[in-house]
Amino acid sequence: MFIRTDNKITRSQAIVFLTNTVLGAGILTMPRSVSQAMHTPDSWLAILLSGLLILPIVWLMTRLSLYYPGLTVFQYAGRIVGRLPGTVLGLMLVVFCITIAGFEIRILAEVTMFFLLEGTPIWAIILPFIWAGTYLVSGGIQAIARVYQIVFPLTILVLLVSFGVSLRLFDIDNLRPVLGDGLAPVWDGVKASILIFSGCEVVLTIVGFMDQPRYAVRTMLTGIAIPAVLYLLTIIVVVGGMSLNTVITSTWPTLDLVRSFEITGFFIERLEFPLMVIWLMQMFCNFCSFFFQASLGISQLFRLPPQPVIFALVPIIFLTAMAVDKQKELFALGDIIGYMSIGLFVLLTVPLLIIQIIRKRGRRQHE
Repeated sequence: MFIRTDNKITRSQAIVFLTNTVLGAGILTMPRSVSQAMHTPDSWLAILLSGLLILPIVWLMTRLSLYYPGLTVFQYAGRIVGRLPGTVLGLMLVVFCITIAGFEIRILAEVTMFFLLEGTPIWAIILPFIWAGTYLVSGGIQAIARVYQIVFPLTILVLLVSFGVSLRLFDIDNLRPVLGDGLAPVWDGVKASILIFSGCEVVLTIVGFMDQPRYAVRTMLTGIAIPAVLYLLTIIVVVGGMSLNTVITSTWPTLDLVRSFEITGFFIERLEFPLMVIWLMQMFCNFCSFFFQASLGISQLFRLPPQPVIFALVPIIFLTAMAVDKQKELFALGDIIGYMSIGLFVLLTVPLLIIQIIRKRGRRQHE
């Protein structure tokens, strides 16, 4: 049952789980959103700074979880601040996971409809993916981690090959001048890039499932460093290959870059199709992570069996995915999710860690 953490995962599975949770739709949309916020070619500096800022945040989350090995935040929050406040904090995390799960599955459906199934009702694309996710999440964290271990290397291979062959379009002048408008636009880009790291909150739960928690800090930092490096590589290749003005006006700039060339004589002449298929799988993994977190939270907070919780969340996630009508509203929801992620860190991780440290020091003084 989900109210226990008997199903352990290995260090490599924990790394892939965190990476696949963070590595989602941001690859497809991040170059545009960050470039629009900055209007300078220094977007790569914003992503680099964001990646450096997320490392201590993940470190703090991991240190908090290590105070209660074998438990998730839904279980130990009540021990730190009391059952009622702990339940409220846990429900905040559940709401966040449901919201971002609906967002990711909607983005997945939008990409599918735009490139593959034009004219298909959006609900007809969303429902099959939700039911497939329901089947995977029902298998528990071990089943999810095994699927991620299959998808992750394929994702990295296709992404790096696509970026490698797109270097023929790369022009270093598209990334110049560096800091031509100073540091102020870089800070705007950092704020706009918050969404791409939303999901690192999964650290607060998966540490409790690790079979070797003594390696949790190194494992979690590795798991967040991989998507940070991939996002940095993406922004450099896309902006360098398309120019700032083109990226700003593109809805899916990463796919548009790969679509802009052909490889004559290669067994796959157009790489946007394998990239798109693989990335749909990646976004599906991203969705399943948050689906799992939401069901885990409700199950552990209220001591309910997992299967009814999972099925009860299906219509809720579907309605969340269908809540926005226009693409512009969908991207605005993504910005809101980014700020929700910051709020969770401020309201959840920081207070719990401070209270835990104070309590631990108080116990030492009394001993």
